[in-house]
Amino acid sequence: MNFETFEPVYEAILDDFGFGRGADERARDIAADLATPFTLDGLGDWRGQTVAIAGAAPTLVDDVDMAREADVVVAASTAVDVLSDRGVGVDCMVTDLDKNPETAVALTREGVPVAAHAHGDNIPAVREWLPRFDDAATLATTQAAPVGPVRNPGGFTDGDRAAFLADHVGAGRLVFPGWDFDDPAVGPMKARKLDWAARLLGWLERRRDERFEILDGRRDDLDPLFK
Repeated sequence: MNFETFEPVYEAILDDFGFGRGADERARDIAADLATPFTLDGLGDWRGQTVAIAGAAPTLVDDVDMAREADVVVAASTAVDVLSDRGVGVDCMVTDLDKNPETAVALTREGVPVAAHAHGDNIPAVREWLPRFDDAATLATTQAAPVGPVRNPGGFTDGDRAAFLADHVGAGRLVFPGWDFDDPAVGPMKARKLDWAARLLGWLERRRDERFEILDGRRDDLDPLFK
């Protein structure tokens, strides 16, 4: 997905949350100064592969086999640690550096790609952590317009950004261990973000002409968003 396609959705997210575009752009520019170019070939060849988009909901412990059996595992945030504890490695981590940045640093130094996201609320984390990453395994991302080495494959939360990244590089079937849009443990802001994640995945499945099992039972309640 290119930014021109994603931009109307991005603007709708900004409007809904009252976020400022300028803050995202400042974060992006800081990341651009710290990052180096990363070719998407560095992710490996995901074309036609079954890719597990591992979320960090408590349900992940029950869905480990789904990740284990996939060809490629892309994990959001702390899902990496849950999977590692159960003997499942990941092929890519997607994070906005808010929970386990040490894990992200370690992965890059092991040669595992990490998509590190810069947005208006995490500028201090970008400044602190991005310089510690191994550049060769670091893909800097933004939700604003891409600049220099910073890319925008689409998405908003760590989890749905992982799905958009997988789609962007030609993944085959997407499966979703560790997702719970109705997690009662999250606060109001996170609940709103999960609602947007569901809407974005609904948009993505229509674009891919694919049906994601995690949307079964709620698909009819999703607005059509953008075609």
